[in-house]
Amino acid sequence: MRRIALAVLLTAVTAASHAATLRTHTLLHSPDVLLSDLFYDAGPNAQRRLGSAPAAGGSIVVEATQLGAIARQFGVDWRPASSGDRAVLERPGRVMPRDAVVGAVRHALESAGAAAESEVELPGFSPPLVPADADPHLVVTQLDYEADSGRFTAILSVTGKAMEPVNLRIAGRADATVEVPVATARLPVGTVLSAADLRMARMRVSLLHSAVAHSLAEAVGKQLRRPASPGQPLPRTDLVRPALVQRGAVVRMELQAGGLSVAAQGVAMEAAADGERIRVMNTASRAVIEAVVSGPDVVRVLPGTTPLSRTAAGYQVMVR
Repeated sequence: MRRIALAVLLTAVTAASHAATLRTHTLLHSPDVLLSDLFYDAGPNAQRRLGSAPAAGGSIVVEATQLGAIARQFGVDWRPASSGDRAVLERPGRVMPRDAVVGAVRHALESAGAAAESEVELPGFSPPLVPADADPHLVVTQLDYEADSGRFTAILSVTGKAMEPVNLRIAGRADATVEVPVATARLPVGTVLSAADLRMARMRVSLLHSAVAHSLAEAVGKQLRRPASPGQPLPRTDLVRPALVQRGAVVRMELQAGGLSVAAQGVAMEAAADGERIRVMNTASRAVIEAVVSGPDVVRVLPGTTPLSRTAAGYQVMVR
């Protein structure tokens, strides 16, 4: 009798050591749910497929009654301990990078004739969730692009190993862009621009409402007629050659004629750059003449220049 009792006890211990254990929480890494995702030591049917995994970021809850039925169907040595037994199957997910989507759409648009490096807008679009360990591949199909308005519609397909395909209808607009110099900081009137004041930035062509500088060479060395805001393009009308003579500055007046050079002192009545005409008042005679800026605070009086005088209406030729 003792031998029989001992044999029964050993059989019970052996059976208990091979009994399945419920997996209360499982992270799924494939598109399928297997028997082994519900039970440890599930037996010879451990790799049996039970169904499809939830979508990325989703979960499935298997309650005690269904767990018991599955265990009986596939010969798993497990019984619910209570009605509260349950298994949660979760599929980790991550948001598809928006930049990756925009890049795929831009590539398709360029193939359809859109300008290179167009800025793509996808209003109301939410990037899809994909499995955390997936290596997704994006394909844009059924593209309908209107070149005049830049508007488009298409189907975005996301596929990859260990994931169900995702197909989304998308719509948006593509705007042509161009690289232009912009200010790196707020710059006051009169600033003579250097390379350190500027950087190149890509901007929508539709936002450039006036003729702007398109290269650093067009802007560096020029003087601002209006303040420049950081990140904003520079209208060509706001860029002038730096003034070599400022209004009210004392200038050297030079006149060369017949092999003679004559110099006098004057006061500039306006600001001007190299080569520009300017009105200057001779400090000795008080006569106002027109001269050409030839250097910093230096003007050249043209031979035969007729003096000008002030009147209430402005300047007129002085009759002698």
